Amino acid sequence: MRKPTLNAAPKVGIVSLGCPKALVDSERILTSLRSEGYEVAQDYDGAEVVIVNTCGFLDSAKEESLEAIGEAIKENGRVIVTGCLGVEAERIREAYPNVLAVTGPHQYEAVVSAVHEAVPPVHDPFLDLLPPQGIKLTPRHYAYLKISEGCNNGCTFCIIPAIRGKLKSRPVAAVLKEAEKLAAAGVKELLVISQDTSAYGLDLAHAAGAWRGREVKAHLTDLAAALGELGVWVRLHYVYPYPHVDEVLPLMAEGRILPYIDIPFQHASPAVLKAMRRPANQEKVLERIRRWRDLVPDLTLRSTFIVGFPGETEEDFEFLLDWLYEANLDRVGVFRYEAVAGAAANDIAAAVPDDVREERWHRFMEVQQEISAARMAAKVGREIEVMVDDMGDTEDGEAQAIARSKGDAPEIDGNVFVDLNGGPEPAPGAILKVRVTDADDYDLWAEVIS
Repeated sequence: MRKPTLNAAPKVGIVSLGCPKALVDSERILTSLRSEGYEVAQDYDGAEVVIVNTCGFLDSAKEESLEAIGEAIKENGRVIVTGCLGVEAERIREAYPNVLAVTGPHQYEAVVSAVHEAVPPVHDPFLDLLPPQGIKLTPRHYAYLKISEGCNNGCTFCIIPAIRGKLKSRPVAAVLKEAEKLAAAGVKELLVISQDTSAYGLDLAHAAGAWRGREVKAHLTDLAAALGELGVWVRLHYVYPYPHVDEVLPLMAEGRILPYIDIPFQHASPAVLKAMRRPANQEKVLERIRRWRDLVPDLTLRSTFIVGFPGETEEDFEFLLDWLYEANLDRVGVFRYEAVAGAAANDIAAAVPDDVREERWHRFMEVQQEISAARMAAKVGREIEVMVDDMGDTEDGEAQAIARSKGDAPEIDGNVFVDLNGGPEPAPGAILKVRVTDADDYDLWAEVIS
């Protein structure tokens, strides 16, 4: 019997820039295309068309996106642009008139339609196969779980609402169904992301959805509790410090979700926070942090800050440094303020001079490194659980596991380098019990406990 001849599957390449939320968009686009028989090319030469998923939050990110579009055109020639910079279609077409199509953020159907036009799909039952969890661009053992799009906040330095629109939460049943599929496919850690995770479900009036024979509300606390039943690590990102966040801490104390909160405080000076249109009662925030740590002693707090915001005085900056010592945060990222076209902050006050902004950034980093080093040193001698991400070698050539603790998110936080004591090499996603033996400002060293 003659074997059927398979049609060659069209191949699509993708360049994904920006935040994890954009990465999830890329995964959804690829999942849709893969379900129609397209293959994912690993390089420009192997692709019949290339999708560039852009970032448009800061001017520097826009320039990076434009450079990526230019590289894709140079290396391949057939390019579809999507993502946040897509709202500036005229700018993109002015720079690169030969792009095949330009779409905005989370416009999955428009991107897929553009691919259809550039490279028509070839239906073949031998090719149209899709894993139940969809196509992922992260390692197999962890995945980002996007619960909403857009944002209702009016922060003066941010244009996300103008790019991605107002808050639009996903139905809770859809979120939990996706999470179940990911866990069933071998994902060991779910990283919950959105523009404002605390506001999840507000636009839905917290409407309930059916899951595992019961009703679950579209609310951060209820969603976190349900995710905690899946037997995987659950990590919360981009959590605004609304009062109901306090309700999530007992779930951490009970071990149902990770004792980790990513809260973008941005500053501490009341004057700067007011200019940013952010919550400005930092004394109350410090009090809440103390309560949270009393309830969850192992709590890891990550945050981001902006220095050099228009109108920021030396007094404002000194206030921020003093507040940092009080808050004693575990993980911190700091950005030099960068003017964004269309942001209200540009008209608030005169810009802080570049040299002053740079000097403040270095002073901030010195303070935070001191705080971080002390908090990391306090872990030496403790026994903790870590998740393996990869394998590597010590300076002596001995195999070691490259892992993360419950207080370390992938890509943005530190690592735990584990001496295996001659034992077997663990697979990515394996959970090890280790004893911490050393620490620096950001990373830990440990040995596996036999």
